[in-house]
Amino acid sequence: MKDLVIVITGASSGIGATVAEVVGKRGARPVLVARRERALHEVAARCGANALPIVADVTKRADMQRVVDTTLAKFGQIDVWVNNAGRGITRPPSQLTDADVDEMMLVNLKSALYGMQSVLPHFKSRGRGHIINVSTMLARLPIVPIRSAYCAAKSALDSLTANLRMELRASDPNIVVSLVHPGVVATDFGLNAMHGGPDNRSLPGAQSVEECAAAIADVIEHPRAQAYTRPGMHEMVAGYYSAPDIGEAETKPPFARPR
Repeated sequence: MKDLVIVITGASSGIGATVAEVVGKRGARPVLVARRERALHEVAARCGANALPIVADVTKRADMQRVVDTTLAKFGQIDVWVNNAGRGITRPPSQLTDADVDEMMLVNLKSALYGMQSVLPHFKSRGRGHIINVSTMLARLPIVPIRSAYCAAKSALDSLTANLRMELRASDPNIVVSLVHPGVVATDFGLNAMHGGPDNRSLPGAQSVEECAAAIADVIEHPRAQAYTRPGMHEMVAGYYSAPDIGEAETKPPFARPR
């Protein structure tokens, strides 16, 4: 990982901030992208002398292009692009508004599309690169209905990621496209959800942000198409989709909670 230039969106807190710190300690040159300038610079200060903070809004295509341009001007290359920025929601499907869905798609899907499309010309010109899209276990398993539109947007991200990988397979086989699925992670994600929500750090069984970040760093060091951040997740997904009747599967844990 030494000297790799790694762009990380949503890097002012949570998973993104911790990934930046992890890769910085391993000798990479992290580029931290987020809107909150003060928090961003505080995280960058913990990432080593080669860290580059860039204040930008991932929901604006022009800002993502500026991130690419600024990074290339500073380091001359980008090796890995991590689309980590995202936002949750606390509202069941029956109550969703147009504004709810639009916000979830913008922040969780279109922002990643902007990042991928902005960095791809550089990766193509180099003949190599690595895109990592951070999704969620909830995109695979409908365990938390109040996260409905968030799950839908991340499911769309899963599909977009797989289709980009297929598109590049023949033309650019050395551009790796990866998808990472965390579960519940002990960050302030829930507090920042639309319409509020519980603090993820108070939820039982939440994965530590350090463990989650280490799993993402492992994908950087050992590129592959898909990774789950906790043992057993892959088996849960496989069991759900291989069930003869997924409706029946949804009546049992972890979908249905004991009363």
